[in-house]
Amino acid sequence: MSDARPPKKQAGRKKAVSKAAAVQSISIEPPGVEPPAKVLPYSDIDVNRWRDYEAIETGSLWMINGRERQNGHQLDYHGNCVPQILTQLLTRYTKHGDVLLDLFLGSGTSAIEAVNLGRKAIGVELKADMAEYVRQKLEEQGKSSDVEIINGDSANAGWTGKAIQRSLKHFEREKAQFLFLHPPYADIIRFSDSDNDLSNADSTEAFLDMFQQVCQLGYDMLEPGRFAGLVIGDKYAAGELIPLGFLCMERMNRVGFSTKSIIVKNISGNEKAKGRMTNLWRYRALVGGFYIFKHEYVFLMQKPKAPKKPASKKPEKKKPSA
Repeated sequence: MSDARPPKKQAGRKKAVSKAAAVQSISIEPPGVEPPAKVLPYSDIDVNRWRDYEAIETGSLWMINGRERQNGHQLDYHGNCVPQILTQLLTRYTKHGDVLLDLFLGSGTSAIEAVNLGRKAIGVELKADMAEYVRQKLEEQGKSSDVEIINGDSANAGWTGKAIQRSLKHFEREKAQFLFLHPPYADIIRFSDSDNDLSNADSTEAFLDMFQQVCQLGYDMLEPGRFAGLVIGDKYAAGELIPLGFLCMERMNRVGFSTKSIIVKNISGNEKAKGRMTNLWRYRALVGGFYIFKHEYVFLMQKPKAPKKPASKKPEKKKPSA
């Protein structure tokens, strides 16, 4: 009986030693000596110096209480994106010289911030006047050489897809390294009279179908293993909450993206003319029995390095013959 117990003690001792060795292996460098750089395949961040990146968010709640209006950014368009979102996403998920693809360019926030961070950008904008406005703005800021602007429909994989490929070739790339999507929040704000405008879709389902076509184009143009950011909020319709953000996330999953993270970002203080409507919305909320949106979502998605294999079906068991 006495011979049966020692192996258990030895196994426990081995486990303790191996755990201590693992702890010691974390800090190999002597005090005062910098460890060698450890850079991820999709980022310039040296994770061995993680303490130096205090400005980089790693939590899922982003409190951005004012829209940046410097470095070329300005509040010049309804529904435009907060630049700090791009700062966070591009710093963590792209390298210097990488190409951002934005399929809802709008007033060019993503392109401006991409150039500010040493990246390049390709933007697709449906409205011809807005595309021209952004071109002029970038020329005035001296950023036009690093940005390709396409006036086209992002749901048109044929014509727009070829235009994107030409722009990628201009930057000597085969695929984009980051995809950014900031679509209309369905019909909350109508941006044009075009039938191809997602904000003019006659139903939520029609909006989602059009959005999925855009996602498919973005998926095809993105380098495998790289990331995409979707910024969107929910909506109310006929007294009911429509979870637009999660419905759009699901459509991105359908075309092949994996969901990596869901970030909640506040919108207070970031919307044009929001202050003048505060009391009216408070009254409507009390009367209608709902809560006022104070947030939107940032969905972080990733394109797999290799295509997902379809799940294999198990063969059905044959029933024994009678």
